[in-house]
Amino acid sequence: MLTNVEIQEIIPHRYPFMMVDKMIELEPGKRGVGIKNVTINEPFFQGHFPGKPVMPGVLLVEALAQTAGITVSSQGEYKGKLGLFAQIEEMKFKNPVVPGDVLRLEVEIIMNKLSVIKAKVRATVEGQVAAEGVVKFVMIDPAK
Repeated sequence: MLTNVEIQEIIPHRYPFMMVDKMIELEPGKRGVGIKNVTINEPFFQGHFPGKPVMPGVLLVEALAQTAGITVSSQGEYKGKLGLFAQIEEMKFKNPVVPGDVLRLEVEIIMNKLSVIKAKVRATVEGQVAAEGVVKFVMIDPAK
């Protein structure tokens, strides 16, 4: 398990773009499960469908990608590296995410080749799929 403070040592994201509150399962480089507590205080709810707050799909994808980044960057060859989106495949949005939901962010790394990572991702709320698909990103050295 990783706390929010430990996650901040792994990925560079900070408020308001830190989308993973904690990691509850982690097999570095293989799979991980993160948690995001969705609250009405999230800044995106102020302007996204006022009166009917729904978490934007693009932020669901970002939360899943951050979980994948934590999974591959927590140790080993990609520690200290930054993951940049390369591709989003077959992403499906099945159920809305609203304030009060607890997102379970599940990631399985299915390819790791020459700094290119491909991950099967799924976000669920109380066992119901909110979004699922495949993300691909490239690991870079942020100092270059």
